[in-house]
Amino acid sequence: MLRTVNRVVLGLVGLVLFLVSGAVLAAGFGLDVPSWWPWGGKHDVLVSRSRRAHWHDQGWWWPVVIAVLALLVLLALWWLLAQLRRARLAEVLVDCGDGQGALLRGRALEAALAGEAETVEGVARAQAVLMGRRTTPRARVALLLEPHAQPAAALVRLDGRALAHARDSAGLAELPAEVRLRSVKHRARRVS
Repeated sequence: MLRTVNRVVLGLVGLVLFLVSGAVLAAGFGLDVPSWWPWGGKHDVLVSRSRRAHWHDQGWWWPVVIAVLALLVLLALWWLLAQLRRARLAEVLVDCGDGQGALLRGRALEAALAGEAETVEGVARAQAVLMGRRTTPRARVALLLEPHAQPAAALVRLDGRALAHARDSAGLAELPAEVRLRSVKHRARRVS
């Protein structure tokens, strides 16, 4: 869902920027633009001389403009790097022992890991995501704990059961995991 929202927003922003830049170019080349367009001729400017002179005496104006533009550039670069980064591991390379390898779907291993983590006592819900390289994956597991659960015991059981079985079934020497724990929100009970 997040990927779809991201693409729709990106498409709308791209369309708006394309239309605005096309209208600015059309006005700059002297082509007809709609009457409501603020810059209609070749010699129109975005900021008039009087507007520039108005802000010229304000010492804070240009540093603020430069800081805001720098922040926008940094946010755009951060967003671009976030788009290029693959969050999930699509497949895990399993060594079959005969010199051949088999590919295990990452989503299948994630589902098995999350399913077995939910069988641990005190865990209400679990989610697992595989990251890293396909020969050396690492797991990110989110556990939603019941109010009565003991976090340390749940972690020990998760490592001893679910993570151990995932390591063994994929033929991995190790499967490092980052586990995030949250508790189920519940109402306080009245004591009478």
